[in-house]
Amino acid sequence: MITDERIADYIRSLDRGNGPFLDRIERDARREEVPIIRKETSALLKTLVAAGRPKRILEVGTAVGYSALLMCQAMPEDCHITTIEKFPPRIAAAREHFREAGEEGRITLLEGDAEEFLRTLKGPFDFVFMDAAKGQYIHWLPMILELMPVGGILLSDNVLQDGDIIQSRFAVERRDRTIHKRMREYLRALTGNDRLQTSVLPVGDGAAVSVKIR
Repeated sequence: MITDERIADYIRSLDRGNGPFLDRIERDARREEVPIIRKETSALLKTLVAAGRPKRILEVGTAVGYSALLMCQAMPEDCHITTIEKFPPRIAAAREHFREAGEEGRITLLEGDAEEFLRTLKGPFDFVFMDAAKGQYIHWLPMILELMPVGGILLSDNVLQDGDIIQSRFAVERRDRTIHKRMREYLRALTGNDRLQTSVLPVGDGAAVSVKIR
């Protein structure tokens, strides 16, 4: 845990849920160990979308569509989400969830490798939610920034790696060292970039909120 378990439990106790349909998707995903956004971070995501009132949203990492549908609850009626996923079983589940929610007209699901799409997509995207392969964040950042206008918001999830980010690379398991190194590089890139104003928050598994200021 990044934060005290008692504090996390209390914050979760304040959560009102997201309606029967999304709550079911969340329960199913957690039971099947599908990596979806954590409960604390979902509230942050919806709040940022509601505050920013974006016209176009880009999501990197659809999974089963849970976070895209969360954003649909908070975004303006005329907003559109473009979301990218490459894992076929999750693509099928996401499409079914979008259909059940009646949101197919406001969500475009791109099937395939995120980097290939990031090289060809046309911006601007007022809000970007990064929640895919953590070791690739650092490689995708320059392309993401080119797709965002000044004032655009980037939310990056899972940046503190359950607290492991503060450990020496030799203190984490060997298989995780590359991701550990790249995430540290990513956080330095976010906080050291003079085009961005960034706050790193110990919410969920860690979230970085960045605003493009120039």
